[in-house]
Amino acid sequence: MSRALLAAQSGFGKSYLGQWWIEDNVDEYDHLVVADYKGEYRGLCKKNSGLPESKRCNWVGVGEVEADWSVDVWVELLKQEARLVLERGVDEATWQEIVAKIARAARRLDGTVLVVIDEAHFVAPGRGSIPDEVKGLATTGRGEGVSTVWITQRLQELNETVLAQTDVRLLGGFSNDNDLGKIGRIVDYNPDIHNPGSTAVRVPDAIDRDGKPVQQFENDDGQLIGSEWIWSTTSGDLDRINTQDLELTSTHYGGEDQNLSKPGAG
Repeated sequence: MSRALLAAQSGFGKSYLGQWWIEDNVDEYDHLVVADYKGEYRGLCKKNSGLPESKRCNWVGVGEVEADWSVDVWVELLKQEARLVLERGVDEATWQEIVAKIARAARRLDGTVLVVIDEAHFVAPGRGSIPDEVKGLATTGRGEGVSTVWITQRLQELNETVLAQTDVRLLGGFSNDNDLGKIGRIVDYNPDIHNPGSTAVRVPDAIDRDGKPVQQFENDDGQLIGSEWIWSTTSGDLDRINTQDLELTSTHYGGEDQNLSKPGAG
């Protein structure tokens, strides 16, 4: 079981990589729940998906009716539908309450569960209190067979407990000093590699590319076709990932979709 962080500033291809990561891991879990903040992951669902049946998700729009569902109702739904994308149709405060219920439900399921929380800084904000159920996902969830992926473009606004408990990280580019400072507190390498404006960055050989920071790649029309990310774990694993090497099977509907083409596409 893992507690993973996937983070980069807006426009860096975060939702594309997040969708690829879900595709790549869905077969490893008995249950999958994606808390989809902006409708970026509906490409994983049956109607729009190019995925094989074993990896396809079902879609549920979460509005005011679903907001009143009890934890018991969510448990039954998650038992019936092994892979779900839940798309937000409520305000941020209500969404946080719903995700808290889903967190409790996920921890009551038999078997292994992967919970993906998009725009996680709204569910687990850095300021103020967060629901105990959400905090539980970041702390004891792993011991109960629940893995998590926390996805955000606002690292400085994500709860410190969530950051501290992650044992797997996929981090892209950040220009904000506060975000870079947060990275420096959770990784064992020079965080300047995550600033696309840096020059001659000194990092371990495993993630070095002639001293260059993580980069974005564009085609001749100025469209984003890929970006670089740093994979790291608390066990000391390090790697530099280029999303041009990652082929996404399902259709991508992320916020960067107008400027992000599928790697390898003509």
